[in-house]
Amino acid sequence: MQIIKNSNIDFINNSKFTILLSSALILASIFSLVINKGPELSIDFKGGTLIAVNYTKPVNINDLRSKLKTVNIDGKNFDFSSAEIKHFGNESSVALRIANIENEPENFSGKLIEVLKNVFPDAYPKNKNDFILSIGKVSPKVGSELSGKAIMAIIYAVTLILIYISLRFEFVFAIGAIAAIAHDVTITLGIFSILGYEISLPVVAAFLTIVGYSLNDTIVIFDRIRENLKSIKKDSIIDTVNKSINESLSRTIVTSLTTFFVVLILFFFGGEVIRYFSFALIIGVLVGTYSSIFVASLVVVYMQPKT
Repeated sequence: MQIIKNSNIDFINNSKFTILLSSALILASIFSLVINKGPELSIDFKGGTLIAVNYTKPVNINDLRSKLKTVNIDGKNFDFSSAEIKHFGNESSVALRIANIENEPENFSGKLIEVLKNVFPDAYPKNKNDFILSIGKVSPKVGSELSGKAIMAIIYAVTLILIYISLRFEFVFAIGAIAAIAHDVTITLGIFSILGYEISLPVVAAFLTIVGYSLNDTIVIFDRIRENLKSIKKDSIIDTVNKSINESLSRTIVTSLTTFFVVLILFFFGGEVIRYFSFALIIGVLVGTYSSIFVASLVVVYMQPKT
């Protein structure tokens, strides 16, 4: 599908603005991550308690938060107002995530369910089994192990990408692809840090998806560059790369818009459970499309001998 025919945009020679834009976004992302001492991690990685309950009536999150500001359990006062509390599915279902606390009372989850029951007694169902949707507990040790495995998964993915592109194309193309992936992941992670969004296991899955999506877009352009380098040897590397990007521009735009609208629908209508996952994909699709054109290709140009 050709939505842009015979385009002749000079992407490489007009890349000063995009270099400044990428530099500004990366610096802002790194600055936020340094100030916040890394991204905000969910209980998947820090450890904690997750409880999901279902009331018979819609409940207000702010009311629930205020009622959980002072909670007495076993003679000790706890403040759960800063915990992650949100609706999911509908406004009568509530999920509560609480990070690990020191000297946690025995049977903490069960006692917390009693607290949630007494917060809105009129909305408590007759059957206790209808009230409790799920109870989960992640220990700090398990959370730490998950963090390590998530990091290793990304490292393995990047390493395999480096090997694959080096074998299929040339090493300079692999450097361009890795630069684009690092660009995309850093900016997406930075936006999460700036907005204070948590990194959970679904979000890590989204980051791996971003890596794959960015790589797919980049390889399409790289494949075109490789073919043009073989067939049009009289052109300079800059002219060849510009021609290759223009030839694949319609395909890139159509693919990106299709994916973007799908994840946008997921973000607005998918519910709280996948909101951060879909938000990461929205940012990743936008940044990944941009980087495949303006980052990966630019790196290849600067690392290739100009003719």
